[in-house]
Amino acid sequence: MRQPDIAITGLGLVTPAGHTAEANWATLCRGRSVADADPLLAGLPVDFSCRIADFDAEAQLGRLAQRLDPFTQFALVAARHAVVDAGLEARSWRGERVGVVLGVGSTSMSTYETLFSHLHAGNPERVSPLALPRSLPNMAAGEVALDLGAQGPNFTVSTACASGATAIGVARDLLRSGVCDIVLTGGAEGARTRISAACFARMQALSRRRDQPALASRPFDTARDGFVLGEGAAVLVLERLSGARARRAPVQALLRGYGASADAHHPISPHPEGRGVLQAIAAALEDGGCRPNDIGHINAHGTSTPRNDALEAAALRRVFGDRTPPVTAPKGVIGHSLGAAGAIEAAYTVLALRHQKVPPVANFQNQDTDHEIDIVAGEPRAVSADAALSFSFGFGGQNAVLLLTSP
Repeated sequence: MRQPDIAITGLGLVTPAGHTAEANWATLCRGRSVADADPLLAGLPVDFSCRIADFDAEAQLGRLAQRLDPFTQFALVAARHAVVDAGLEARSWRGERVGVVLGVGSTSMSTYETLFSHLHAGNPERVSPLALPRSLPNMAAGEVALDLGAQGPNFTVSTACASGATAIGVARDLLRSGVCDIVLTGGAEGARTRISAACFARMQALSRRRDQPALASRPFDTARDGFVLGEGAAVLVLERLSGARARRAPVQALLRGYGASADAHHPISPHPEGRGVLQAIAAALEDGGCRPNDIGHINAHGTSTPRNDALEAAALRRVFGDRTPPVTAPKGVIGHSLGAAGAIEAAYTVLALRHQKVPPVANFQNQDTDHEIDIVAGEPRAVSADAALSFSFGFGGQNAVLLLTSP
């Protein structure tokens, strides 16, 4: 039985590159990192990040913002934008047929930092009664449902840095099964916290270029030395193509394939031969009925860490041979938003298909000669591409690959 085609009809983005899809695309195409010194991280070994600028939660959400942690604020604003972009009117839909599936990589570290400081100071009475409901990972999806009247299946998935992409794949399955008519899906993360920065620094996962933060994130470059913390959210509106056409919705792209796998190798290190990555790529291609030579460009996971980038490039060579499709890696511009990254980059892949351009990788100059791939650098590259892959990988050996095509 042929599975129904799944349409992407709306995008909402709140990232260090901007608060709208248009602003994100413009920043991405400039190919310059937005990393800068971060007062929140002052005094730590790594004291810079990619921040969301000019985000006034109270102006956007009113008093509601006071009960929400940043990751949920980002998700809620992105969801509202996505619904408008899809030409939908929240609460006028059949709410029981609208689902919400969001990816969140971790609980709200910023809230827990504050709570633990109160407890260590012997002041348990200062622990807010709202602390738990505002910081639970599922509240990103829960608050979106509350705000928009989405009464269908509602949950959060967590596969570390693959969470946003995994959520999109799961949302696709809800539509294929007929459980939902519309699913709001994506990811959200408030990764800029002192404890996150300290932990990742101790793991030697973060770039140490404190004197030149704008040059720190450099995916696939030979001088890469780690990633830069980011934050943000992306929400995509998914519908069956038949339903989208029936309501004359603006179909922006199709979600044709999804592949997921586990390395089953190590808690934080990817499999040295990229077996899980290769498995997820193959699954996405098979699911979408595509061959490697059908793919017009790749949105790489590209964290700017020495090991991840090398293994990812080697996997690309295994699948595509000497002539890989043009490769971009948005984390060079916006840093690594952890659980939100896969959703943000899926949205970027939709924009690339729409504009028929591949944005450049920030700070890229030279690559490892033993697994060279076609990195887009310097300026956007015009392409004629009907299909693209977006990669997301995470701790625990989590791998998720999305296959997106033009409508």
